[in-house]
Amino acid sequence: MPKARSLLAAGLACLAAFAVATPAGASTPVDRKLSYTCPFPLIGLQKLDVEIKASFDVPSAPGGTFTTSDLAVSVTVPDKSTRGLALVGAASIEGTASAGVTLANGSLTLPLSLPMAVAKTAVPPSGAFTTPATGSVPPVQLPNAGKTTLTIGDFSTRLTPKKADGSFTGLGSFTSDCTLDPGQDPVLLSFDLGGTQSSVTYDVTGSTTVRALGVAPPVTGSVTVGRELTPSFDPARAEFKVFGFVPGTADLRFAPDGPQAVEPDGGGFVAHAKLALAVPQATLFGLPVADATCRASAPIPVDLRTGSGFTAATGGPVSGTYTIPPLTGCGTFTAYLSSLFQGEGNAFALTLAARRG
Repeated sequence: MPKARSLLAAGLACLAAFAVATPAGASTPVDRKLSYTCPFPLIGLQKLDVEIKASFDVPSAPGGTFTTSDLAVSVTVPDKSTRGLALVGAASIEGTASAGVTLANGSLTLPLSLPMAVAKTAVPPSGAFTTPATGSVPPVQLPNAGKTTLTIGDFSTRLTPKKADGSFTGLGSFTSDCTLDPGQDPVLLSFDLGGTQSSVTYDVTGSTTVRALGVAPPVTGSVTVGRELTPSFDPARAEFKVFGFVPGTADLRFAPDGPQAVEPDGGGFVAHAKLALAVPQATLFGLPVADATCRASAPIPVDLRTGSGFTAATGGPVSGTYTIPPLTGCGTFTAYLSSLFQGEGNAFALTLAARRG
């Protein structure tokens, strides 16, 4: 019986405990896999794989409420523990768990103990099996601007195996404490909560449509969003054809030019940007046709607006339209190059991805 007891504990101890943290920005799903180790007599250390799924809502400003929903945890019980359950005649397993989570919001550090219920799960005669656990996470008000993190820790479980007739096995109910295996990232969520001084930096991918050329060259770089927008776009290369057969290329460099005001818009923002456009190199038939000083003759205003699915914590789509004014400083072909570039109906179609940590 001692051996059976230890075998049983080894695999089942973890199974409820992961009600913890599976947040992600406003209604953003999270799916994480982590491993835990549970020490037990006779059989030594046992590893269990845990998958955590949830969605969470991140407030846009200090004083807002952080909420978690759709929390579901799946724990894979190894074959050795399954066989231990079989030795004591267990036909099912159920119980409770408590997981440790730390919520840090600016100067506030809040340790939380999150309860879960381990659903009654049939135990096979042998082989690994998966036990689901669910729980609810109470809403938490975040009072401070600045960096906010949700970090998972260790957990404790109280499990009860039962026979087919519903009676207890010789194990009764047992408690086991398990620890997160090293080398894993325990931070489930990290973001800067909006405030007068807070900002979030995003990596940028996407494209910009230059309507007159009929092309949409890729756009990469980064933007920082706070009280103002701070864009840093990489040079873009446009490849086009004039009259449908004359090959041409142009290097496009967008840079901030003037105030870049940002205002909240629902769960996102609208950035009233002003961009300078430089075209330091352009070719036709492989021959250079622009001086290095070639540029748009005036700042280009563009309202960059977040789209559906955007969250401050993770990012999302951002778009905006703009007009290219006449070019200047391009040398002999200034007027001709202007006719190729200038006009309305140009657009950015970008995706922002928040930098973690």
